[in-house]
Amino acid sequence: MHNYLKGIVAGIGGVSPGLSGSVLLILLGLYHQTLEALGTLLTRFKQNIRFLLPILLGMGTGVLLFSKVIDFCLANHEMPTRFCFLGLILGTIPLFYKEVRKNGFSRRYWLVILGSAALGFWMFNAHPTLFPLVTHPNLPQSIFLGVAVVATAIVPGLDPAVVLSTLGYYECYVRSLANFDISVLAPMVIGVAAGGIGISALMTALFRRFYTATFSVVFGLFLSMIPNMLNERCVLGPNPESVLSVILIFLGFGLSFYLGDFHAHNARIRARLSKPSTHPKKE
Repeated sequence: MHNYLKGIVAGIGGVSPGLSGSVLLILLGLYHQTLEALGTLLTRFKQNIRFLLPILLGMGTGVLLFSKVIDFCLANHEMPTRFCFLGLILGTIPLFYKEVRKNGFSRRYWLVILGSAALGFWMFNAHPTLFPLVTHPNLPQSIFLGVAVVATAIVPGLDPAVVLSTLGYYECYVRSLANFDISVLAPMVIGVAAGGIGISALMTALFRRFYTATFSVVFGLFLSMIPNMLNERCVLGPNPESVLSVILIFLGFGLSFYLGDFHAHNARIRARLSKPSTHPKKE
């Protein structure tokens, strides 16, 4: 039951822009165990299924419940919602940068980050026609959607909204979940299952042998995709909607920044609260 509840929290991150499901799994202390269980699913099937099942069920519950909220917000309040998403995404950058530098970072990795960022910008921004908007996915597209979704859940820091928006799948993904569209969700499950096993095994191998280089590439691609959160309808002006949008970008940044290093921020708050007052007492 405990892991099921944690899975619900991670599932919310899987559909909410800025709150990466993989980052939430790290915060909840489940990421490395989940990655290992997925990568060795077939070799230790019973043990891994016993561990994964409550987490996956919880994530599915969180995704299905929260997708309706996201779908409503995008349909009725698109600009404030997208600005809030942008703030949430920007707030994850410090944690991502911290992860990149955790294990033997040197100056040469800046070239890897900048190179992958430039490649990502060329792919996702300079040539947007490479990834046209998908409104009614066919069978192969639905399977690919599942692979893309599970990739964002496995690779730390990859935000599902950024990746799926860039690939042209985000609106159709949220709408399919909100409406429980079996024609999209059923083949998507195939992509999730196949992609989960393959990508988790690949990421485990890459992290073991090329930890910093792998994170540097992912970080650069992540930075290149951030501009895609706003579209041509997100234009600020002298109106209440723009004021709300600016407020939400700061609130979103603060929330994801706090969650990104949850334990450290809580420790600082507790330390400050426990310090005795330095003001002299009045007699």
